[in-house]
Amino acid sequence: MDVHISAVSRDEMGAQLLAEIAAYRYQVFVETLGWQLDCPPGCELDQFDHAHAHYLLLRDESGALGGCARLLPTLRPYLLQEVFPMLAPGLLPRDAAVWELSRFAVLNPSQALIDADRPRAHSTLPQFSSTEAIALLQAALDHARGLGVRSLVTVSPVGIERLLNMAGFVTRALAPAQVVGGHRLFACQIECQSRRPLRVQAAGRSPSVQAA
Repeated sequence: MDVHISAVSRDEMGAQLLAEIAAYRYQVFVETLGWQLDCPPGCELDQFDHAHAHYLLLRDESGALGGCARLLPTLRPYLLQEVFPMLAPGLLPRDAAVWELSRFAVLNPSQALIDADRPRAHSTLPQFSSTEAIALLQAALDHARGLGVRSLVTVSPVGIERLLNMAGFVTRALAPAQVVGGHRLFACQIECQSRRPLRVQAAGRSPSVQAA
């Protein structure tokens, strides 16, 4: 499947694009994954969707939005710092060279979206393989590196670090995983550099990456 990935900053986008992102995220995180988020129906935005945020958007050949990622500077309030500080006690970055990756998701053809702790829900969104998830993550790292960023931090379910390492990304856990809201999560740092050669050839239907 042919896909297109673009990057845009919050202060560059118009109201129509922001509304499209908000609707997509609502369908993904609220309707499909069942996250309990404080947002109005059909519109998932939070306090971190501010003027300094950057977004990566993945679209299929028809132009339908099928993946998203958000980048936030850690010099300003960000998700790990404000919502999940217990996952990296004493290690929360505040550095111009470290940004946060959040609201990252790409659909998987066999599982709707990867979330091992929640059942699959029906979705009419475009279906993608792990190849597109890896491409979107690499695009996020490349875009961040172009902004002078050295590494990204993110909150993810346990098991994601192994998948990232298998795909060749350089990662490390900031602290041991903890159970938060009934789910085992950990804070992970991903280096903004070229991927290593794959240790294992990933199958076309392996899980995609998902960050909070």
